[in-house]
Amino acid sequence: MSKNMRSMNTIAYLATLLLFLLVAYFILQLGKTLEPSTILSLNPNQDGLLPEILKKVKHPIALLFLQILIVAAFARILGYVFSRKLKQPNVMGEIVAGIMLGPSLLGYYFPEMMNEIFPPSSLGNLSTFSQVGLILFMFIIGMELDLKVLKSKVHSAILISHASIIFPFGLGMALSYFIYQEFAPQNISFLSFSLFIGISMSITAFPVLARILQERNLTRTPLGAMVLTCAAADDITAWILLAIIVTIAKAGSLGIALFTIGLSIVYILTMIFVVAPFLARLGTIYISRENLTKTAVAMILLILLGSSFTTEVIGIHALFGAFLAGVVMPSEGNLKKLVAEKIEDVAVILFLPVFFVITGLRTQITLLNDGHLWYTLGLVVLIAVIGKFFGSAIAARYSGASWEESLSIGALMNTRGLMELVVLNIGYELGILGPEIFSIFVLMALITTLSTGPVLDLIQNVFTRNTLSSPQKTENKLGIVVAFAQDRMGKVLVRLAYALSGNQKKSLNLTALHISPNDTLSSDELQKYKETSFESITDTAKEIGLNVRLEYRITDNITYEIVNFTKQIDSQILLIGAAKPLFSRSYTGGRIKSILSYSTATVGVLIDQGLENYDRVAIIYNDPSDEILRFSEKIRSLKGLKSTQIRMSDLIQPETDLNPDTISIAKLRPFSLVIIDIRLWEENEFEKLDLLPTSFLLVRFLHT
Repeated sequence: MSKNMRSMNTIAYLATLLLFLLVAYFILQLGKTLEPSTILSLNPNQDGLLPEILKKVKHPIALLFLQILIVAAFARILGYVFSRKLKQPNVMGEIVAGIMLGPSLLGYYFPEMMNEIFPPSSLGNLSTFSQVGLILFMFIIGMELDLKVLKSKVHSAILISHASIIFPFGLGMALSYFIYQEFAPQNISFLSFSLFIGISMSITAFPVLARILQERNLTRTPLGAMVLTCAAADDITAWILLAIIVTIAKAGSLGIALFTIGLSIVYILTMIFVVAPFLARLGTIYISRENLTKTAVAMILLILLGSSFTTEVIGIHALFGAFLAGVVMPSEGNLKKLVAEKIEDVAVILFLPVFFVITGLRTQITLLNDGHLWYTLGLVVLIAVIGKFFGSAIAARYSGASWEESLSIGALMNTRGLMELVVLNIGYELGILGPEIFSIFVLMALITTLSTGPVLDLIQNVFTRNTLSSPQKTENKLGIVVAFAQDRMGKVLVRLAYALSGNQKKSLNLTALHISPNDTLSSDELQKYKETSFESITDTAKEIGLNVRLEYRITDNITYEIVNFTKQIDSQILLIGAAKPLFSRSYTGGRIKSILSYSTATVGVLIDQGLENYDRVAIIYNDPSDEILRFSEKIRSLKGLKSTQIRMSDLIQPETDLNPDTISIAKLRPFSLVIIDIRLWEENEFEKLDLLPTSFLLVRFLHT
């Protein structure tokens, strides 16, 4: 049933996107076909205002805004589908959205619609818009690289990262020898083509990789730290190589290439020894949001734009200048964080999806209309995986890692994603890559990135099948997970879990789970929020003398994480705090409803009305065979809460002939906590009570 519901939800999302496209297409068609005279002839009293407005939709600025609306909507919804339904990073859904809006899908089945929404004359504006966003994004990527981490793991990280570049680079150049004649555009030398194929095989997507590690809670593990370090070194090396390759491709002669490389070295030294100290000084002055002035932000943006301008004029690429401007931002202080906060959301949510659409418009999967082209795609994917996956894994094994860690590093370093698209678009713009080989490499980037998660799961399953077993349930041992959002609710739920165990510390396996939905936080911010989120729980546990396992997760799919974590540790009870959704008065709607639907544990939803003690607890039941009574007896067997059982019929009091029977609030007031089956709660409409007299614990049992 749940799989069918998820499938229906996905279909609903896609249907919404199609409807959105149809509405936009209809408006554009009206703007093109309707003339003022047409309407005036039908209704002489009309002044022709409607058709004039519709015609203005075709104005370049209006059309650009309409395109951005469509792109942003597609990107967010497809990102949501990929994240929630397919357990893939958001960015992969956004990339697929771009391809769907291009000739591979929309243009293939609805060519007129694509030409109306994305006419060739409008692509120049759209491309410029995407380049501005890409420059801002590369600036953020540069800021995310922490060069200090390279010092702590120099030997292993450098070995793995260089192997993950040299091995696929060599295989890529070897491959180019066989495909040059068929796929290289005219007037492109073999050297330029082969170098670009080599670097295209060597890229690792640092931002997508970081997202995968965060969602799997591997960031703070030795494996996560090693992979992030390798990816950082990989990115720096790959971008330097890319700059050199672009220089060679643009120069046309050895003399010009050497001159460009010389200017590039001067530029890099200037950024390191002049701009970086200036920014460091700036970072000591502007240390908080309060004193970060517009002048300071303007200076930083001017440095970013000036750096991009310089590299573009020198002959490298504007993106390399943006990347280096981010790298030289000072790591000390808050300046990097404050600047990122100002531009990251706009760059990632608004600008970046437009870049995906530009890539999608260039990707023509329909060009692969011959069997040998699909054979070429398979060969490219195979060589890409052999070069990146096995190159990294063998180097990691040689440096002393276990086979499980080595293969995991190989799978993670094989993630290409967004950074691969950036490189491919540079090659396409320079005329080094033709439409067919460009489409093949875009598909290769998608396949290798989408496979990262499943391959990691496979590696984990193979190596843990015989070494790990499910936690054994101990008799009279109560396993409880407390999942909380707010600090205070976490403390209340921990005390409730302790009370359910009968205040018996040895009878309780307690885990506190807090999830951050913000996956754009820096490592320092994550550590800070992790400490503050559990502060009250830690103090409460010390006060009671209770051992609480603390778990901090980062994901935007909160429901899945709570349900999956509870299942993984084989917990019997999941306790969560009640919260009313934005557009509902129900305590059991929204995310809580999803948790109640999918969790394999008994779920308790606490409606907290200032719960402080458990002196008097009521168990409301409808029939002596109700499961809530067996639950009550289980608690008693653990020397748990002393409770009073109240039959539902005893709570009903008739009002008048005009009004229906109502629940007697007075009978519940003496109790500090009322425990009730959630079905009984809903059937008797407790939520219609204006003021709940006490705290309620709504319990959902598994019914097999």
